[in-house]
Amino acid sequence: MTATFRLAGLRLAALLAAPLAALLAAGPATALDLTKKRQTLPDLVLGNEEGNDFVVENKEIELESGKAYRLRIVAKGRQEYKFYAPEFFRYIWLNQIVIQHLEIHGGGPPDHFEFDEPGEIAVEFVTIKPGEYPWTIRGLEAKGMTGKFIVK
Repeated sequence: MTATFRLAGLRLAALLAAPLAALLAAGPATALDLTKKRQTLPDLVLGNEEGNDFVVENKEIELESGKAYRLRIVAKGRQEYKFYAPEFFRYIWLNQIVIQHLEIHGGGPPDHFEFDEPGEIAVEFVTIKPGEYPWTIRGLEAKGMTGKFIVK
């Protein structure tokens, strides 16, 4: 009887080996591309068209670790906005930065984004590490130009 079970086990292993080998051979080609399923976040808006340069829309943005997102940072005010989020940039995988339909790709995090006039910068990324990551508009923190990314 033991020989029969061994023979049945070998047949089962042989039956499973071919599909498993095919799946393993396919490798990364069948892997999920997170950037294709990204979620568009509400815009993070700095200032407004009514002349209030220090108002911020969507100061806190909640995200989920391991998911892909697209965030537009939009400057509507007339101030020079220097957007700093060094810890957040360090703990995301950055797919691309888009400015006026031009894409920037790179291997490392940006230092900051600077708006000298109204405009927008779109960032496409995958969150990696859970935590709370502050962002600031350098020099305008006392006027309420701060917020945070909350990655769960």
